[in-house]
Amino acid sequence: MAAAGIFVALLVPLSVLQLALVCGAPWGRLAWGGQHRVLPVRLRVGSAVSLVLYVAFAFVILNRVGRIDVLAESVAVVGSWAVCGLMTLSVFVNALSRSRPERYTGTPAALALAVTSLFVSLGSGGEA
Repeated sequence: MAAAGIFVALLVPLSVLQLALVCGAPWGRLAWGGQHRVLPVRLRVGSAVSLVLYVAFAFVILNRVGRIDVLAESVAVVGSWAVCGLMTLSVFVNALSRSRPERYTGTPAALALAVTSLFVSLGSGGEA
């Protein structure tokens, strides 16, 4: 459960950030390439979608380690690998951002999410 718990704990501040961006907080330098202090509507929609995805990712990861039981096991297994793949892709996307604040905060966060989701996907999320 440790890796899954760390994964979910890391999603909390990222979710708060996305929610704040949806609401118009001036933290746009931390997301979406950092080109806007306050996100335009289309990127606010993107942040809202990200927030929904974070919740879905948490459900998949927690289901995979048996902390909740809302998905079939096969769905949780495949889903955890999909989450791991997306988090791995996110490492590269954040590392290539034009925004220095996004690179310096988003890349380590994405790396931690990728590693913890890998542990969960490998089946060691309960022991790691």
